[in-house]
Amino acid sequence: MWKKLLALIFAVAIVTAFSGCTNKTQEAETGTSATDNVIKIGVLTDLSGPLSSDGNDIKKTLEIGKDGINKYFEEKGMPYKVELYVEDTQTNPSIALQKVQSLKAKGINLIIGPMSSSEVKNIKNYVTSNKMVIISPSSTAIPIMIGFTKPEDKKYVFRFVPNDEFQGKAIAGEIKDMGIKDVVVIYRGDAWGKGLEKAAVENLKKEGINIVDEIEYPSTPEPSDWSPYIQTLENKLQGKDPKTTAVLSIGFEELATLLSQIDGNSPLLKYKWFGSDGIVDSEKVVKEAKDKAMKIGLYSTEFYGVSDEAKKLAEEYKKRGYGEKPRQYALVSYDALWVGAISYAEMLNETGKYDADLLVKLIKENTVKYTKDEFGSKPVTGDIYLNEWNDRASGDYGIHAVTEDGWKLVGIWDYKTGKINWINK
Repeated sequence: MWKKLLALIFAVAIVTAFSGCTNKTQEAETGTSATDNVIKIGVLTDLSGPLSSDGNDIKKTLEIGKDGINKYFEEKGMPYKVELYVEDTQTNPSIALQKVQSLKAKGINLIIGPMSSSEVKNIKNYVTSNKMVIISPSSTAIPIMIGFTKPEDKKYVFRFVPNDEFQGKAIAGEIKDMGIKDVVVIYRGDAWGKGLEKAAVENLKKEGINIVDEIEYPSTPEPSDWSPYIQTLENKLQGKDPKTTAVLSIGFEELATLLSQIDGNSPLLKYKWFGSDGIVDSEKVVKEAKDKAMKIGLYSTEFYGVSDEAKKLAEEYKKRGYGEKPRQYALVSYDALWVGAISYAEMLNETGKYDADLLVKLIKENTVKYTKDEFGSKPVTGDIYLNEWNDRASGDYGIHAVTEDGWKLVGIWDYKTGKINWINK
């Protein structure tokens, strides 16, 4: 009797262990749970670092996107459900690599993010060698600045925003339109900062604008004492006409600390300042240096793409108590999730397993289908067409400034004409 009972227990244990191994194998091969066909998608965002204002917004907006996609799957009779695995990278390239490796260990092969170009640069080799696919909503450095020399090398790395060749033109356009003749540049010394600074300076020179000096500061660690940089800026601007001279600052939310450390009587506050997408809508700027930012304008460019679908999303965003509306890069993340999830489901339907090359092919095709409203929901950021580098091929840029009511959109640079439509100059 006891021998039979022990034999039965042993048999059950073997079956259970085999079942567990089978489930883990399926999860590793497909990126889905064996029990309920959950498509596991990683999210690399900044929840506590220099881009946390945007990063937390991305997390909230992706929750809305996940619910919408799961409803879509249900309505279409597709046996899938999306689950998000959110990781905080703090915009730190080393942490981003650790998080990618952790997600891979969980059988996750599709990632929305990371946010910064330095992170993309640091994870690209791991992503490529492991055939993982990432869609960044906000990495904008030109491909060569993040280590790509030809499009084929960037096969698994998508970016649903234009690269900084466009933003460099937008920055030069707004500065010229403001009547500026001389510019001092201060910029973050990472892949993104160096790339955008290079693009902006090249385009400023084409517009006949003189570059007084180019001042680089470290990204790791960021300065805590900005007095040497403040003194350098004051020296470079000494004797320059505030009506025709400006500061171009290219950085993340550390610029809020820089502004907060400028003395209220400093001559720096007499000049116009310009920024970039790294600072737009920064809550830290409003909290720590609003009055100073209002004096200098801090006119900052960011990819601008909206549609009627974005209005519907904003209604749900507000209904959930997240705020008035999602920020621009949160909107891009939303579109990335829709295209990525639908492409993943189609890949599984076609092959029954994870196939990185097929997923890449489907993402390219589905950006076009999504744009043409073939999924019953159009992009919230407008038309999405990718170039040979898997980057967004074009786009307008909104110009934002700090006002009494916080950050406001004050103008739009049209990439087709190179002209600016000022809403409030």
